[in-house]
Amino acid sequence: MDDLGEPISYLTISANVPVYSSDGKRVGRVVRVLSEPRADVFDGIVFDTTAGPGGHKFVDAPEVGEIFERGVVLKVDADEVEKLPKPGPNPGSIRVNPADLGKGGGGGGLRRLWDRLSGK
Repeated sequence: MDDLGEPISYLTISANVPVYSSDGKRVGRVVRVLSEPRADVFDGIVFDTTAGPGGHKFVDAPEVGEIFERGVVLKVDADEVEKLPKPGPNPGSIRVNPADLGKGGGGGGLRRLWDRLSGK
């Protein structure tokens, strides 16, 4: 394995940085980091295992061992890397605001509380 430099945060990983398995084999390069920096949540890494298209794999954050300036070392060996899933679409998200509480069944108490807090 090459000299990977100093340990760094997931917030500073660069694209195209090499990805290594736990047994020291180079298994790909970073495509993107999945995270929510405002909430300080690291979800995982999408990396490319091939020189051509179609080789993207997703490794979940708990399976990422160490992150360095010039490389990422996974907690899984090269055989397990082959079994990692392809990245899927981003999960949907839901946002609720006071207008969603509706008039009628089920939201009355929350609606009254919101009205009181908002000065209505």
